[in-house]
Amino acid sequence: MDGQEIKRVLLDTYRKLYDRYGPQHWWPADDPFEMIIGAILTQSTAWSNVEKAITNLKNAGALSAQRLRELPESEITTLIYPSGYYNVKAGRLRAFARWLGGNYNDNLEQLFRQNTADIRDELLGVYGIGEETADSILLYAAGKPVFVIDAYTRRLLDRRGLSPLNNSYSAYQDLFTENLAADTPLFNEYHALIVRHGKEVCRKNPSCDNCCLNETSEIATHRSASYPCSIKS
Repeated sequence: MDGQEIKRVLLDTYRKLYDRYGPQHWWPADDPFEMIIGAILTQSTAWSNVEKAITNLKNAGALSAQRLRELPESEITTLIYPSGYYNVKAGRLRAFARWLGGNYNDNLEQLFRQNTADIRDELLGVYGIGEETADSILLYAAGKPVFVIDAYTRRLLDRRGLSPLNNSYSAYQDLFTENLAADTPLFNEYHALIVRHGKEVCRKNPSCDNCCLNETSEIATHRSASYPCSIKS
């Protein structure tokens, strides 16, 4: 499948998901710092649990880098308990807060003025921040045109017959960045729609009968596929 065909499938997928679900209004947060805290806390848990943890932080006046540095880690652990893996995540929150204060005096605008690749490299150097979390911060908090790859995205691309030959994070990301315009609102909405679809329909045991992508396409592919939404020859 060449680049034009991949682009057509990606855009067709986006349009069908948007028609089905409408705008998702992501990321649900009051400000960029809250978005970052959410991106760290959402690792390995449902967003509903993250919301409870963030509410606890807000009520305790702890939703700032300064307060996260000041509070004992045991208190942070108690506040973010609903998010799961609370001991590990408390350490990650404090590590980010220390890094932001030590390098940018808690000024996110100063951080986000940098080149996207440089910000990403720096974030990946912070304890507990991997590629998915770094890219979530870049897309949703910094407003950079970076596509976030998560389990839902991998699953959908695989079932659409778009699996890259290289199974790496960057290979999946390249499918979007090399075939679509670098457009922050598009990447934001597309990823949010994929997550919505992955939770409701394209689950591990998918509900293909209810899928808006469930159709046979005329586009040929050399990869075999076992789901009705796949690109078929």
